[in-house]
Amino acid sequence: MPSETQINDYFAYLRIPSVSADPACSGAMLDCCNWLSAKFSSLGLHSQILETASAPVVLAKSEFSPGKRTVLIYGHYDVQPVDPELCWKHPPFEPVLQNGFVAARGATDNKGQTFSHILGTEALVKSGRELPVNLIYLLEGQEEVGSPHLGSFLRERRNELACDVALVSDTSMVGPGYPAITCGLRGISCLEIKVTGPGADMHSGMYGGTIANPARELSRLLAICTRTTVPSPSQDFTMTSCRSPTPID
Repeated sequence: MPSETQINDYFAYLRIPSVSADPACSGAMLDCCNWLSAKFSSLGLHSQILETASAPVVLAKSEFSPGKRTVLIYGHYDVQPVDPELCWKHPPFEPVLQNGFVAARGATDNKGQTFSHILGTEALVKSGRELPVNLIYLLEGQEEVGSPHLGSFLRERRNELACDVALVSDTSMVGPGYPAITCGLRGISCLEIKVTGPGADMHSGMYGGTIANPARELSRLLAICTRTTVPSPSQDFTMTSCRSPTPID
């Protein structure tokens, strides 16, 4: 069970309204970066707040040891907007502990997961044991708006961020007490389609055969989308092609 200090730290993290989609929260975004950077520094990691064309990236690293594998943990500190706020039973940035669960904006997307990894690092540091891997934390602040500048950030620092494995700290658990490593995620493609037609109602009997109905044309377009052939996953990939994790993993 987490200690009272750990819960208080987690609640402090959740209280920061780091909404990337709201320009009014730009100050809170920087506050969140500073909070994370101070937390990483307290664990002995070298922490930096690196500017991008929008929200900063928090990058923290353990001391590099040749011969060790390097693990990069990715996550994000920005959260979704709170609208409609009237649907919340309590202020969205005032965490509430209910039946063993924490309710607050960002508690499960993605501050809870990132904080759990931070606590794991903290436990190892406090135990006096040496970290078994070289560790890199990369926490961005643009994920909820599509990560428009993350790609260029990664390309510019590809050598600095080289790793043996990247762990996405933005997934779920099987259930309470059953952590999981997600091996694959689907992406999303958002689009908006506008179909325009006559500027006034047209008599269907007189014009139905010659003037296209926008509703019908939209239905036809959507029907075409469902006929797109999606290639099946490669039959060559099976679980037997993955090596078994070692005790260090």
